[in-house]
Amino acid sequence: MAEFIRIYEENPHPKAVKQVVDILRSGGLVIYPTDTVYGLGCDITNSKALERLARIKGVKLQKANWSFICADLSNLSDYVKQIDTRTFKILKRALPGPYTFILPGNNNLPKDFKKRQTVGIRVPDNAIAHALVSGLGRPIVSTSIKDEDDVIEYTTDPELIKEKWDNLVDAVVDGGYGGNIPSTVIDLSGPEPELIREGKGPLNIL
Repeated sequence: MAEFIRIYEENPHPKAVKQVVDILRSGGLVIYPTDTVYGLGCDITNSKALERLARIKGVKLQKANWSFICADLSNLSDYVKQIDTRTFKILKRALPGPYTFILPGNNNLPKDFKKRQTVGIRVPDNAIAHALVSGLGRPIVSTSIKDEDDVIEYTTDPELIKEKWDNLVDAVVDGGYGGNIPSTVIDLSGPEPELIREGKGPLNIL
């Protein structure tokens, strides 16, 4: 059974944050709130956790389109090739916020992502997500918890999430009701920005 850990976004309690970070560090899978929908994530460096995430989502790890959830733009150079001034200005305008930016990956990517040409980078405007990534000290690899029910699409109630995912994950963070509109996805890896998915983030940042 998954642990159910209440964290308040207005003031994330360090003890509760540490509890979740310890689960991530030990290779656990955690469902947690972002500034869009609830996400399911694990430590970027833990191969076993990544394999488990891939199995749950029914995808091959090498082909999974997951995001790297970062605390801010300072870890960008760890995973992304040098970006030009225009791209950096777009990122500065948009982040933290409800966007996923696809950027060209570099040679320092963790071993499970070595063959990637591009990576999706997220810096959510959510104090809980920020506290978890900061506490871990490296990005959380994350995917959204889509619902099979096309009418609902994204489950927003943490108690229902816990009910559904109880035997699949190690912890569910109750950060209050989540949103049901995913992030806007923009590809910045080519010569011109390309909109991949219109979501919560407005397009006036381009």
